[in-house]
Amino acid sequence: LLLGKIQYKAKDYVRINQKEQKIYLYNEAEIYYQDTELKAGIIIMDYTKNEVYAGRIKDSLGNYSQLPYFKQGENVVIPDSIRFNFDTQRALIFNSRTEQQAGLGSLGSDAMKVYADITKKENDSVYFLSEGKLTTSKDTVDPDYYIRVRKAKFVPKKKVIAGFSNLYIVDVPTPIALPFAYFPLTAGRTAGIMMPTFGNDPNRGYFFQNGGYYLPINDYVDLTLTGDLYTNGSYGFRAQSVYSKRYKFRGNINFRFENQVTSQKGFDDYSRGTIYNIQITHSQDAKANPNSRISASVNLGSSQYYRNSLLQQNLPNTQVNNLSSSISYSKTFPAYPSVNLSLTATHNQNTNTDVVDVTLPTLQAAMERVFPFAKRDGIKKGLIQNINFQYDLNGRNSIRTDSENFGTGEMFKDAKVGARHRIPISTNFKVAKFFSVTMGGTYEDIWTLDTFNQRFDPDTQTVVRDTISGFDRYNQYNFNASLGTTLYGTFTFGEDKKIQAIRHVMRPTISYGYAPSFEQYYDEYLNETTGATVQFSRFENTIYGAPRLGKSNAMTFSLANTLEAKVKDRDSTVAEPRKVQLLNSFNLSTGYNFEADSLKLSPLSLTGGTNLFKNKMSVNFGANLDPYAIDNNGRRINTFNVNSGGGLFRLTSARANLSYSLSSADFSREGREREGEEEDPYSGANYVATSGGRSDDLFGKADRFNESGFAGRESDDI
Repeated sequence: LLLGKIQYKAKDYVRINQKEQKIYLYNEAEIYYQDTELKAGIIIMDYTKNEVYAGRIKDSLGNYSQLPYFKQGENVVIPDSIRFNFDTQRALIFNSRTEQQAGLGSLGSDAMKVYADITKKENDSVYFLSEGKLTTSKDTVDPDYYIRVRKAKFVPKKKVIAGFSNLYIVDVPTPIALPFAYFPLTAGRTAGIMMPTFGNDPNRGYFFQNGGYYLPINDYVDLTLTGDLYTNGSYGFRAQSVYSKRYKFRGNINFRFENQVTSQKGFDDYSRGTIYNIQITHSQDAKANPNSRISASVNLGSSQYYRNSLLQQNLPNTQVNNLSSSISYSKTFPAYPSVNLSLTATHNQNTNTDVVDVTLPTLQAAMERVFPFAKRDGIKKGLIQNINFQYDLNGRNSIRTDSENFGTGEMFKDAKVGARHRIPISTNFKVAKFFSVTMGGTYEDIWTLDTFNQRFDPDTQTVVRDTISGFDRYNQYNFNASLGTTLYGTFTFGEDKKIQAIRHVMRPTISYGYAPSFEQYYDEYLNETTGATVQFSRFENTIYGAPRLGKSNAMTFSLANTLEAKVKDRDSTVAEPRKVQLLNSFNLSTGYNFEADSLKLSPLSLTGGTNLFKNKMSVNFGANLDPYAIDNNGRRINTFNVNSGGGLFRLTSARANLSYSLSSADFSREGREREGEEEDPYSGANYVATSGGRSDDLFGKADRFNESGFAGRESDDI
């Protein structure tokens, strides 16, 4: 007796045979009844017995496809064929395949696969298996290993109770057998033994790999311990822990150690060594704490780990020549003025050169912009109210070592430690209503714990570099200012013209920059070998380098231009004219260096660009013009080109770039309609589609039914 409605469908056909009282569904057939779902290539339903048969079908190549998919509740079985009775809920399943959680961790372990030649479904919770296989192998077609059972009782997500059970490896039975067996299949995570893989290595002999034990510590953390063992004495050990807490954090820790033995004792090629690798990932959920965040991505270990590892899973990584790590913590203090603080440790290891670069740590602090002479709310006006400053701090401990000394006290011997304090100050205001003035400067204070003195040793005739331990510092600063305005020029042709107006916008800017020379931080020594006087700073080769040597005192001039037009729209119903960019940019710039002893004027740089054909074509150009002449050797001389009989400027370089963009929308109906073009539906690609996929008249042109009497007509006769 059916207790609900049966819904069914198929792709090719649904045929009802009244004589046989059966319904045939072919190709992508589907049946739904209460909590039961059945999909297959072919389904035959006997509505007198309330029984259904589902099986595979052959494709065009003669291969079986569309295997039955049987789902009842949460249990899923994929067999070759199945018979199912709706009244008794019993089923006979041939070559069934199903996957159970098997307690191996919702944090990411392998699931248990259950195979059987014949399966009898007794009710919703009990199945009887004949000639079954149990495995956790990822190969679902031909598993590397499995436990073969003659007969078994299978309770989904709970257990498998079997009679005689035998372990098979590569379809070969092993001496490991049991007269009966019990396999728990609890849905949650359950501690248990992890089966190893077996193989043979030509250099190390037979091996067991990845055998071990899985332990769920609690709802948030698990632990996997696995090992490898080779007959020549090599072995490996791996510990992996995965942790996760919803809306808080997630990550994993992976440690691998290997003791590698090559060849046999007494042979010339015998060797023994150890390698290791540590991998850590940690991420924090954005909802956990918006003002504090910690993250980690660590990959460090022996330089030869990926090349010499015993694990077959590491074979794709044999060409990896760089190991990098980063651990960072950041915190925001939102109270005004807000401060962003970050602490980062990084590691970069080149496995070819065995050089390891470490920053342990990098401290970064930044304070938001502060206007000390203005209210926090409201508009800031004038020179004083717009004065603002920021503060940022960067401190680093930089280390360079090798993998042998990494993690030992020796690695800190040549560490470079320093800090840089930086305060940029600026303001802006108007002059005579039309001119914008911006003024600013930057102050830096550099700290270091080691400096370096240089001297010439007459005994050895070499330059000696001495390390001076202890705190030292230097400061440097600079100043800059700019004056700019915007000029508009408009020429009107009239509203009845195609081009109604053209507007030219010019933005001239004069900038000045000054930075003094900090010669007080420099010393000299005489190189007696060459007779040259060498200038050096004790801050050279420190983490932030030496202070600036040489004054900078220069002014730059620039002129930016744009040209646009107001054009009457083609559509007469549109009242507003269109704006068309004639010239996106046309810029001129040059400079004057007050400190240079010659060639004070910089070359004139010219750049420009525009877009054509509805912004599909882009045109860019540029040139450099030098005001100075050159000598017979092609070198610039301190004489203007015009004074040497040439023009005002000398062209030194020129460039132009032309590009055109195409997209699929340019060839589509929608793209052409957007551009106001009408399309003939019986031309080009559209005609190819209506004429059997050919561009010629082999089939003749299709009738234009949309232009016949059928178009727009309702059928009253149907």
